[in-house]
Amino acid sequence: VQLQASGGGLVQPGGSLRLSCAASGRTFRNHAVAWFRQAPGKDRSFVAGMHRSGSNTYYSDSVKGRFAISRDNAKNMVFLQMDSLRPEDTAVYYCAAGPSVILSNLRSETAYSAWGQGTLVTVSS
Repeated sequence: VQLQASGGGLVQPGGSLRLSCAASGRTFRNHAVAWFRQAPGKDRSFVAGMHRSGSNTYYSDSVKGRFAISRDNAKNMVFLQMDSLRPEDTAVYYCAAGPSVILSNLRSETAYSAWGQGTLVTVSS
């Protein structure tokens, strides 16, 4: 599976953005998916994740209630809807996918075998 993220940009505080991640490969539907982000000067961290079935979603405490992850297996796409954006959400956002992700490692970078190239989100007035 190969991934390509898009949709980043400059947005004012309180605004919204929708990130997209296009996947190639016929086995994508068997992969769990996630979004991570890396803010300037910080380590990459988990933002949101979803099991291959799409029945359960998981979020970091900092984005819970504001962000929503979704997937369209028919189109090999993953999305991250980001609402009520804050300056502290400024980061490079990465999509990730992996066939061996389970609940206990869903928030860990090492669980994911495929990564997109990252898309920059800047929240500023």
